[in-house]
Amino acid sequence: MADIFDVIADGTRRDILQILLDRSTAGERGTSVSQIVHELGASQPTVSKHLKVLREAHLVSVREEGQHRFYSLSAGPLDEVDEWLVPFLDDVAAADEETVAGLPDSAAHAADVVGRAAASAKHAWENAWWKRSGR
Repeated sequence: MADIFDVIADGTRRDILQILLDRSTAGERGTSVSQIVHELGASQPTVSKHLKVLREAHLVSVREEGQHRFYSLSAGPLDEVDEWLVPFLDDVAAADEETVAGLPDSAAHAADVVGRAAASAKHAWENAWWKRSGR
């Protein structure tokens, strides 16, 4: 099995995982290959190749109904990524808390609001860029 970091390093595979997450959040029980092809604007062989890698990494499960295959997200293997990231995030959070602790309450609140707004704007810009670039 491929290293989970190698699997999620590919932008198309991340886009597929995002599609599956979005559809799962919307209450769908699976997403067909043709729906993924349509949303990505990629060829069916390309999508199938990436779905195979995701299946082998156990990041997706497949349900067959006749000739149709429906894919669902299986986020469990991402726990390895989460476990790797958490120590870094804890260090950053601790440093942020030390910095904020020295500020007056109003300044700490303003810093928090500005930080959240900046993160939200960055996220919105990245999503728009990824969609525009066709990834």
